[in-house]
Amino acid sequence: MKLYMVPLAPNPVKVMLYMAEREAMGVSFGIEHIVINTHKGLHKTPEHLARNPFGALPVLELADGVYIRESRAIIDYLEDAFADKPLFSKDLTQRAQQRDMERICDVRLAEYLGVWVHVYNSPIGLPPDPERAEALHERMLPAFTFLNDVLADGRDFVCGDAPSPADCTLQAFLNFMRFTGENLIAPYPHLTRWDDSYRSRPVIAAIIQP
Repeated sequence: MKLYMVPLAPNPVKVMLYMAEREAMGVSFGIEHIVINTHKGLHKTPEHLARNPFGALPVLELADGVYIRESRAIIDYLEDAFADKPLFSKDLTQRAQQRDMERICDVRLAEYLGVWVHVYNSPIGLPPDPERAEALHERMLPAFTFLNDVLADGRDFVCGDAPSPADCTLQAFLNFMRFTGENLIAPYPHLTRWDDSYRSRPVIAAIIQP
């Protein structure tokens, strides 16, 4: 299998963090990582558009040539294809809670945060839009408050005492935020504690920016 990706972009990083968590548990994926240089526009070449007509990353190419084009679908595929030592709980209720939290991190926060980065201080040089950035920040406030409250009990991970894909999604986008030089989570002490703790783990620190 091949994973087409670009380092530091949030959705590829989400998948890379997930894979790193599984590999730390002893899972061996044997997946080749292929970097697509988006700064040079290589994600818009006919070759890549044949993999993903939307020009987005990551893309997982299976051994039989099938492409999986969405980060959460890639995670779900790897979770099922390498079922030993899963990151999702085997307990039905706990697994549902983990999926719930991952969706909250993605839909209630990451969707806004990913756009906010580019209209606040884009790492690829897009023009700033302060008014839109402020509106997007307002949309993120309920999720920041919710996550801060969840983490107030001192837990090490979003869903309790073990990592889950929710941690991967949340960290991938907070890591992307750091490229702007702005820290939107500074007012949230419990979320900040989790962020500092999670990204300091060697398995995670090897992937994200300092």
